[in-house]
Amino acid sequence: MGPALDLFSPTARRWFDATFSAPTAVQEQGWRRIAAGRHTLLCAPTGSGKTLAAFLWSIDRLAAAPAPPPGERCRVLYISPLRALTLDVERNLRTPLRGMALEAERLGLPAPDIAVGVRSGDTPAADRRLLARHPPDVLITTPESLYLLLTSAARETLRSVRWVIVDEIHAVAATKRGAHLALSLERLSALTATEPQRIGLSATQRPLEEVARFLGGSGREVEIVDVTAAERGGSGRLEVSVEVPVEDMADLERGVERVSGPAAAIGEGGPGPQRSIWPALHPRILELIRAHRSTIVFVNSRRLAERLASRLNELAGEELVRAHHGSIAREQLVEIEDALKSGRIPGLVATSSLELGIDMGAVDLVIQVEAPVGVSAGIQRIGRAGHHVGEPSRGVVLPKYRGDLLECAAVVELMLRGEIEHTRVLRNPLDVLAQQIVAMCALDEWTVADLAALVRRAHPFVDLGDRALESTLEMLSGAYPADEFAELRARVVWDRVRGTVRGRSGAQRLAVTNAGTIPDRGLYPVTLFEDGRRVGELDEEMVYEIRAGETFVLGATTWRVADITPTQVQVTPAPGEPGRTAFWHGDALGRPVEVGRALGRLCRELGEATEAEATARLRERAHLDERAARNLLAYLAEQREAT
Repeated sequence: MGPALDLFSPTARRWFDATFSAPTAVQEQGWRRIAAGRHTLLCAPTGSGKTLAAFLWSIDRLAAAPAPPPGERCRVLYISPLRALTLDVERNLRTPLRGMALEAERLGLPAPDIAVGVRSGDTPAADRRLLARHPPDVLITTPESLYLLLTSAARETLRSVRWVIVDEIHAVAATKRGAHLALSLERLSALTATEPQRIGLSATQRPLEEVARFLGGSGREVEIVDVTAAERGGSGRLEVSVEVPVEDMADLERGVERVSGPAAAIGEGGPGPQRSIWPALHPRILELIRAHRSTIVFVNSRRLAERLASRLNELAGEELVRAHHGSIAREQLVEIEDALKSGRIPGLVATSSLELGIDMGAVDLVIQVEAPVGVSAGIQRIGRAGHHVGEPSRGVVLPKYRGDLLECAAVVELMLRGEIEHTRVLRNPLDVLAQQIVAMCALDEWTVADLAALVRRAHPFVDLGDRALESTLEMLSGAYPADEFAELRARVVWDRVRGTVRGRSGAQRLAVTNAGTIPDRGLYPVTLFEDGRRVGELDEEMVYEIRAGETFVLGATTWRVADITPTQVQVTPAPGEPGRTAFWHGDALGRPVEVGRALGRLCRELGEATEAEATARLRERAHLDERAARNLLAYLAEQREAT
């Protein structure tokens, strides 16, 4: 029994000892700081027990404490950037809660009565009302749903919160969504009876000090528990290789003009001589999936996920894989994830929708098609394999063309060295500030001084100037800079004499119908014709091109268009029928600046080395196979000769 376990009740200790051999490094170090009441940032690789490290202390305290009044039950708030994670964590919490109840029964103690609730965009209205009337002890939610709770009468259920757990914090820290969440956390702190303890979780972030400041905000010291190196054992936890399944990526079939560039993403063009690498990639991916019990294939766009899943199933002659991405409805995604976990299918083709900490069970292998969009994304994706303490994560990276091979080499080299991108917290996004000010003033009157003090406690707004704040208040109160804005309604009333701000009528409705910072990408919801259940989303250009009666493939499932309305596409299932593959525009992410610099550095250093030295470096430091190293050096030699 580790020393940190001595902090827990006999019930929790007995359950943990019966379930695990020993605490992991992040649990051992994290529990000491969390038990001392300190704000804590836990950084450890995927599968190292971070979530249990964050939750166990708080649920043990709930089990030991007498039941509070019904309206004050909500004491643990878990915030996930992904709706998928909310249900995943809720499922995983049942294990310790059930185990602790059984241990309490064996010890002759009263079984802990700890209720867990989920509040996200997928939660039905009836369930939301039930959560407001009967708050759970542990509430699992998303940043946007937290904002909605704080901007409604349901905020009363949050006054008793004592612990706030922010999962996958790196996924939001550098975005407007993160700035939005930081302000919501400050609104929560202003609402609660006592300052909640903040616990942040992440597997990939740098510098940790900046992320800790984002988690704590101004005036709160956050302790950092970083066991990344210890858990990985250097780079030993990542077993990744870069493979090229053809002899010469520049001459895939002699005598035929080849596609060797970004156009290779389109794939093969039908019968006749093949002009891309896909006819070689597809059988290799199929071979790897069939050689393992459970595989996730990652790609960088939703369209490629759909096309690759369809092609693999066509080659296999059965439903071997399913597509998994953010434009598929939550109910469908749960079904797809369960199909992999239960072994009904051996593989998934996914985008970043599975990049974060969703527990996908024992995944044997991760295949990354084309270079990962960044170092942290690559580590997260390969980390999906071997999702158990101490187990290495095995991955294979398959480049699509020679320029992609260069980026694969640079990213994998950085991954193995653990040199992830810097997290850069946004400073003073005034559109987010305006939205939150309207939400704050919708239910309460604020003095400008109190409002400014709360805003500046959030790290993205810590250096917000008086002029920027006043300009935002002027805009919201109707002082627009030009006549063409004169018809726009003011959102708040700013009393300059009293120094107060309050919302106008309709401000609350405006705030809650415009929650979050995710932009409108012109996506049409796809719903079932019979009962209106959501299936997913389609790009507006795709909707413009299809007609009623036509079929298309979404989530590796075929659907027939029953009707197209101005606001949605209604479909019926058409299993087994051929159909067009769904597509989306602008869904691939750009390259981080650190990866761009690494690309330039790699080109320069390989150019200065002898062929033997360059080959050795690529084999040892970037884990390229022999064909990949030979293709990359030939590509660079041709580039130098041409320029």
